[in-house]
Amino acid sequence: MDRKLVVAALIKNIDGAVLLTQRLPEKPMPLFWEFPGGKIEPGESPQVALIREIQEELGVSCQVGPIYDVVFYSYELFDVLMLVYHCQIKEAPQKIEVADIAWVLPKDFSHYNILPADRPLLARLDLEREPG
Repeated sequence: MDRKLVVAALIKNIDGAVLLTQRLPEKPMPLFWEFPGGKIEPGESPQVALIREIQEELGVSCQVGPIYDVVFYSYELFDVLMLVYHCQIKEAPQKIEVADIAWVLPKDFSHYNILPADRPLLARLDLEREPG
């Protein structure tokens, strides 16, 4: 089975909302919501790939911080290994290579049709908001 190595950005705003992007209708798995990011090109480090992907998709520069999680997910036709990094952006993201952008509080994640590979991250973020 084909395996894809991808990177994703965990970007939070001051209110604790997480930045999600909606996939374009012409892309595989159209109109699903996901963490911004994408494939690592040959010869690229994960951090450089993430900076490039955020610039291409959202038109903003990002500062890549420490790794937040590593997620493995097996789709029917391929496996995904996703490296998720804490990231910061200073400018407002733009819809360049995405259908839509949303800042979503963990309590509202259930209102979005999230890619299956990204769902474990949302569950972890939702648990982290719980007191105690």
